[in-house]
Amino acid sequence: MESVAKMIDHSLLRPELTLDDVRAGCALAARYEVASVCVRPCDVTEAVALLHGTGVLVGTVAGFPHGSTTTAAKVAETALARAQGAAEIDMVLNIGRLRSGDVTTVESDIRAVVEAAGGATVKVILENAYLTDAEKIAGCEAAERAGAHYVKTSTGFAAGGATMADLALMRAAVSPKVKIKAAGGVRTLDILLAMADIGVTRFGATATAAILDDLAHRREHGRPQATATATDSGY
Repeated sequence: MESVAKMIDHSLLRPELTLDDVRAGCALAARYEVASVCVRPCDVTEAVALLHGTGVLVGTVAGFPHGSTTTAAKVAETALARAQGAAEIDMVLNIGRLRSGDVTTVESDIRAVVEAAGGATVKVILENAYLTDAEKIAGCEAAERAGAHYVKTSTGFAAGGATMADLALMRAAVSPKVKIKAAGGVRTLDILLAMADIGVTRFGATATAAILDDLAHRREHGRPQATATATDSGY
């Protein structure tokens, strides 16, 4: 239970969430002892206060969800979040520039955020639904060169989310020192376990309670853990 819980970033990014929703989400994250909550920038201070002493990290986003804000804006978001106590930054790379073949700008954008994070974990969101396989590979390679710690499939707000094929492609595109995060449709334990078999070590999820309750139920009743097939999209 602990090892699976520590692979989950409980996502609290939907624009309609109230403060009470954020507080309830942080309480859930603490109860299940997940790796982190990923909150909207406006909620960082609240989440840091709520989760102090729990062992659950607070992460937030930069350039979210479109990736098209300027580098200076992403850097400012990152610096403020770090000053407020955020331990992890999930940034969206510049999707349009990547699709234009301007990998130099994409890499520079990522590197500036990594530097602003001051050693904190930076996860780079590619938003794979908009990219060709060649662009996904180029984005992953740029993220690694720029010093990012993770490459991540999706924001969860595009037309598609994490797929087995994309995760395998991303795992092959970076060295072992760069980790993989799946997000967008990771709603069941079977999908999570199948993605973990590919090499994914972190998952963005809103279905945290359902996933971990299912695992607890299977352990209690001695049921084998089913495995999703490679054709399951997870979205």
